[in-house]
This record gives sequence, structure tokens and C-alpha cells, in this order.
Amino acid sequence: MKRVALHNLGCKVNYYETEVMRQSLRERGFQMVPFDREADIYIVNTCTVTNIADRKSRQILHRAKQCNPDAVVVAVGCYVQTGREAVERDDCIDLAIGNEHKKDIADILEAYLEGRQSVTIQENAGKICEYEEMQLRHTGEHTRAYVKIQDGCNQFCTYCAIPYARGRARSRRAEDVIAEVSGLAREGCREIVLTGIHISSYGIDFDEEAWQGGRSERLLRGMRPEYTGGSKLIDLAEMLHEIPGVERIRLGSLEPRVITEETAGRLAAMSKICPHFHLSLQSGCDATLKRMNRHYTTGEYYQSVEILRKFFDHPAITTDVIVGFPGETEEEFGRTRAFLEKIRFYEMHVFKYSRREGTVAASMPGQLSEQVKTARSSELLELEGRQSVEFRRHYIGREAEVLLEETRELDGKRYLIGHTKDYVKVAVEADCTLPRGEMPKINSLVKVPVRKFMTDEILA
Repeated sequence: MKRVALHNLGCKVNYYETEVMRQSLRERGFQMVPFDREADIYIVNTCTVTNIADRKSRQILHRAKQCNPDAVVVAVGCYVQTGREAVERDDCIDLAIGNEHKKDIADILEAYLEGRQSVTIQENAGKICEYEEMQLRHTGEHTRAYVKIQDGCNQFCTYCAIPYARGRARSRRAEDVIAEVSGLAREGCREIVLTGIHISSYGIDFDEEAWQGGRSERLLRGMRPEYTGGSKLIDLAEMLHEIPGVERIRLGSLEPRVITEETAGRLAAMSKICPHFHLSLQSGCDATLKRMNRHYTTGEYYQSVEILRKFFDHPAITTDVIVGFPGETEEEFGRTRAFLEKIRFYEMHVFKYSRREGTVAASMPGQLSEQVKTARSSELLELEGRQSVEFRRHYIGREAEVLLEETRELDGKRYLIGHTKDYVKVAVEADCTLPRGEMPKINSLVKVPVRKFMTDEILA
């Protein structure tokens, strides 16, 4: 029995695909072992979102070969798509598999082991038109499952290489999503996170007549007789909302323009929707957004946030911000900082601009030094820390509903740690008696009073 070790890098889509590959290999009879153990086969699901991600992908692949020089080292995913020449020159990589063949990992490995010669299996991402159907039946995280509903992106932001790695936007059939979520719910999973490369474009590739008259519409009508139409993403959420066993539905990263009075109203009408919205921003300066080829203004973004705050009480708004984009002046950075202060985010993921060969931004004038990018990043991270603590402070003295996920020791005591619907971490003493007389346990939803900060990130 061949021992296989898997390592995942990058986004939630990669995480989902890694779980499906793990499932497929286990079902085919491969023995799964931790990545830091000796294995016969090492598989790295790579990332290429930045130059640092490329470098980390290479480092992990080389580390695997050093761990066992006789092992088969497999590079999978986005780095294979964008760096094919470098991958084929790398002696430590025995097998390279592009994004569209992850579902075939077991077949490819078995065929390779018979012939045992270096090979690259990859499609031109620009020619990929069909969604690669994968089905997750089990998940390592029993409480929460990431469910991929979409792949690819049509936005072509000037700094981003992902459309070249993942191809154009394509959507998963609603009936396949429903089947997967239903199965995961039967396995005991209580929260699902809808994820994709650009889930705001979910359904744009569906033929409208087929959607309205096809099986997806019949499924929807059977579950929601009052359905009146609208955004395909919200349609899908409404379908999933009716599945027994699903307690929470969390949406992945959204474009600001998706949030309208209509869509926010429909989301607010679903009790299972988590009021935790990641609205992609990247810059708080309109001139910078235009150079990035982002398809909104700061005014439109602010309006989307205000709509969410109208329909949801104290929603968690999170975002991504890039600092040091080519041509970003001190004045432009100042506008970004002022805008971030105005929005009052729960969390911000701050990234220093990373130059990606082949993108439009790579050849733009005004490339900034690493020193300037680091200073601006540090300034925004300090702001992020203050805003995040302020958001969490809202819970002090209130009752919170928490989905318990893991056990951890804090201050010498054993706690169960989980998240509220807006993704705030809360610790519950493992041996405490809850208000209803029950004991806390993993994968249970409990309501507890919140009294203090255990750490900057965990309430209790």
C-alpha cells in the first residue's frame, strides 16, 4: 500500500480540492500520512497568487524530495498552470498536474506508477469552458465544509494572474451543489461555506432559458414556492437554505456590486445566512481602483456596506487591501487609510503588492520599493488590529450563539472553541454546565454569555 502525503497552499478553493483528492486517493486504497512523515508519494496543491506563493510552492516541493529522495513528488494546480517551463525544468518534480485534472488524481497516479517517467498533464487555462465536477462526501472539519460552486474569473484585474491559472468563469450545476451539501449535512456537517474563485459571477454562464425551465428551477420551486427570480447566487443560497441539517450558510468573497437592496433583503430573509460578508476592496482610492481595473468606485462600495448594515444588525464586514500598487502616491495611500477608517471593518487582509510577470501591472510605471510597501502595510495592520478588537467588544455583556469546533487549553484550563455566525471566536469551558443544563461538546450549537477577552482574538 503506497503512502501518500498531501500539502495544501493558498485559497479555500484549493483547500476544497485537496480534500476531494484526499478522499479519492483513500477510496482507491492509498494510505494517507502526515506531510512531515516519510511517504512514497508527496502531493503539493500549489498556489500562484503572488511571487511569494510561487516560491513557497517550490520550497515545499523541494522539501518533500529531501524528506525521501526516492518518493514521487507531484505538483498540482495553479503554479503548474502559470509556471510550466519552470516546473518542467525542476528535477525534484516527477509529475505535474494542472487544475482541470485534480479529479483524476488517483487514475493519473496509478498510470504514472506503472511507467515511472516525468510527465506534465495540463490544459491551456484559456480554453477551459466546462466546470470540473468534483464531489466531496466527507470533510476533515466535521462542523464546517467548504463547498466549491464556481471556478475561474473574467475580471482580469491588472495585478492578478489567477485568470491565466484558472481560466474563465464557469459555474457548477445547482443540483450537484445541492446533492453535495445534502450528503455533507447527513454526515453531520452543520455549516457550509460557499467558495469559488469569483462566486459573484455564479450562474453567468448558465443559459437563462435552461435555468428557468430546467431541473434547477424545478428543484427551487419544490422548495420555495414563492420564488420570484434574481441573482443566481442568491437563488442557490435559497435552495441550500431548505436542506435539513444545514444550520449555517456562509458566503465567500463577494464583489460590492452584488449587494443591492433586493439581494440584501433576500439574504436577510434566510435565518441560516451568516452576517459575515467579505467584500473585496483592494484600495480606498478611486484612481488606484481604476489602475487595478476594479469594476466599482469607493462610493459604490460604501453604499453596499450601508445596505448590509440596514438589513443586518452589526454585520461583520471583512475585506482585502493591497498596498504599494504601482503609482500609489502618499496622497492615494492616505485616501485608502481614511476610507478604511470610515468603513470600520471587522477584519482586513493586508497584502503588499507583488509584481507578477505577464500581468498588466508588472509593466506599469511607478513601481514602489519594498521599504515603502512594508511601511504602508504595517500602518494598515495596526489599524486593522484596533478595528477588529472594537468589533469583538460589541459582544461583551451579550449572549452569543457559538458552533463549537475544537478543544484547546487556555490559562491552564480546557476550553471548547467555536465561532459565532459573524465569525468571532468564543471559548467555552469544557466542563461547564450550559444554561439549559447540558454539557458543551464539539459540533454543537450553544448559547453562552460573553464576559471578557481571553486573548485579542478570543472571547469568553
